Amino acid sequence: MSTPETLEAHFTLTTAVARYDTLRTRDALAAPAGEDDAATAPPLTREESLEMLALGELIARKAAYGRQLSVRSARRAGASWAQIGAALGTSKQSAWETHNRWIDEQARRPEDQGHWGWTEEDLTAARALAGDPDEPARP
Repeated sequence: MSTPETLEAHFTLTTAVARYDTLRTRDALAAPAGEDDAATAPPLTREESLEMLALGELIARKAAYGRQLSVRSARRAGASWAQIGAALGTSKQSAWETHNRWIDEQARRPEDQGHWGWTEEDLTAARALAGDPDEPARP
């Protein structure tokens, strides 16, 4: 059975989206249950339906990780937490808290398959870059 964990090793974000899109399109074009229409796509199998669900979760996870990398890039470029929050459609406090939870998660991941993990120096640098939510933007 497909799970986000089993699919992660086989798909990048781009390839996961492409496969998801293929399954989603076919599912949307399939004849409604009980109808036999040769002009439509065949319905998804159980395995394909479960794969599509797992791919959706995998895409969400990969996108969330990429979002936090972008937050880190914005901080490195001098953006304030108010600016980052606005870009994410949330408050500066919420953006800062989410990013700090992500940093904490990275500290716990060195044993995960396909993840190098962060050293103590990496974590210290990430926390210093995150700073305080009330710090103004840097020039």
